[in-house]
Amino acid sequence: MRYLIGFAFVPSGLTKLLGQRFTVLPVTHPVGFFFEAMYQTGFYWNFLGFVQVLSAFLLMTQRFATIGNLIFLAIITNVYLITAAMQFKGTVYITFLLLVASVGMLLWDFPKWVQLFSKDNFKVSEEYNSLPTYQPIWVITGFIFFVESILFAVLPKLLPISGMTTMFAMLGVIVVTAIAILIIYMRNTWRLKKERSL
Repeated sequence: MRYLIGFAFVPSGLTKLLGQRFTVLPVTHPVGFFFEAMYQTGFYWNFLGFVQVLSAFLLMTQRFATIGNLIFLAIITNVYLITAAMQFKGTVYITFLLLVASVGMLLWDFPKWVQLFSKDNFKVSEEYNSLPTYQPIWVITGFIFFVESILFAVLPKLLPISGMTTMFAMLGVIVVTAIAILIIYMRNTWRLKKERSL
C-alpha cells in the first residue's frame, strides 16, 4: 500500500518540481485556470512538487513511512478538497480513495504516533517487534520502486514513447521487480526457518 501511494505522487510531484505545467486545459476552463494560477506562483509550485516527491520517497523507504504518510495526508486532504470544490469529474473519486488509504495507513501505524498524546510524566516501555517493513530488503525495494517511478515520470518527456507503451513498460518493470523481491524474501525466510529448526 505504501509503495502504491508513493507511486501516485511521483509523476505529478516531479512535473511541479521541474517547473512544468500540470495540465493542458485552457485557462477558460475553471480547472485549467486554477492550475495556471498555481503554476504562476513560481517557487510555491516547485515547493509543492518537492513535498510530493519527498512524501513519496519517505513512504517508499518503509523506515520513515509514517512521517511520509503524515505529509501525504496533509497534501491529499488539500487535493481532495480542491477536486471536490472544483468539481473534477473522475479525479474526486481517486483522491478520495487515496485519502482513505492514507487514513487507513495512519491507523495501522497507531502505536508509532500515539505516544505524541501521552502525558508528560508518562514512561514509554519499549518492546522489540520484528516488523517486516524494517528488514533491509523492503527498504531496498522502496528505493528501487522510487527510482523506477522517477524514471517512468521523466523518460516519456525525454524519449519519443507513447503513453500506452510507457504504461505497459512501467507495469512490466514493477511486476518483475515485485516478483523478484518476493522470491528473494521467501527464499531468505525459508532459509532462516530451516536454520532455526536445526
